[in-house]
Amino acid sequence: MDILNLQQKDPFTDTTSNALAIDGYIHIRIQQRNGRKTLTTVQGLPKELDLNKLVKAFKKEFACSGTIVKDEEMGDVIQMSGDQRLKVQQFIVERGITKKDKIKVHGF
Repeated sequence: MDILNLQQKDPFTDTTSNALAIDGYIHIRIQQRNGRKTLTTVQGLPKELDLNKLVKAFKKEFACSGTIVKDEEMGDVIQMSGDQRLKVQQFIVERGITKKDKIKVHGF
């Protein structure tokens, strides 16, 4: 009986826990809070950006509240109230932070 296949990598191990933060994409997501309330999250922004200034610009441009949340797995994540996905994508592309093909917009 040949058991060499047991030495292979286990397919059920979690190897992609930090993949979202490393893959080079900016992820823009929407999360449902309670009722009709939503939350927009932005992660994967370049490290050289000043996130405090970026959040301040988002808040002024989109007339929403926003904050920076420090996550152990994903690093710094920007949270904003409301559905701001397309506005954030357009803002990032217009300011030359990254190209449109490096942004992934998730959600319903």
